[in-house]
Amino acid sequence: MDSLNRLFRRIPTWAVYLAGILPFLWIVWLTLTNGLGADPVKAIELRLGELGLQFLIGGLAITPLRWAGLNLLKFRRAIGLIAFFYVAMHLSAWVILDMGLRWQEMANDLVKRWYIIIGMLGFAAMLPLALTSNNASIRRLGSRTWNRLHKLTYFAVLAGAVHYVVLVKAWPAEPLLYLAAATVLLAARVLRARPQQRRAVG
Repeated sequence: MDSLNRLFRRIPTWAVYLAGILPFLWIVWLTLTNGLGADPVKAIELRLGELGLQFLIGGLAITPLRWAGLNLLKFRRAIGLIAFFYVAMHLSAWVILDMGLRWQEMANDLVKRWYIIIGMLGFAAMLPLALTSNNASIRRLGSRTWNRLHKLTYFAVLAGAVHYVVLVKAWPAEPLLYLAAATVLLAARVLRARPQQRRAVG
């Protein structure tokens, strides 16, 4: 594990941003070359949403990996911002490409499809995280307040996973696996916190 940690310490953060943007460039390429099938708009929406959820879960996994000895903390901010980028692009694709800025139709969809509201709430939870993902915000808020604020990640990842499961409707394995991964990662935090709380009380 030490050798892995030494390897990851040598990787610059910008490389994570670069790797994170490559799937987006691939989607753009497939769009320009008609490689997204019969319904490219739906394909764009789905792929952007999946990528956002994957990066959210990846960021959530960093803390348990650290418990196991693998330290990827230097990449957590980058992964979180990449997740926000893909979720924002997913929402933009729905608003602009799918709904064509037809606000009344969007409002009707919100009433009929509650999973859209869940997804939007998850995105809303990510906004303050993205805006405060910088050293100046940590200094201004204080580390304790900043850490509490960034626990909104837990809600965002659960909202995203539930949104995906309900969206696909046919119950394929992939969305359920994302929901299971998010649940396990959050449950691990709860289980680890309980002994520490008991020691603090004692």
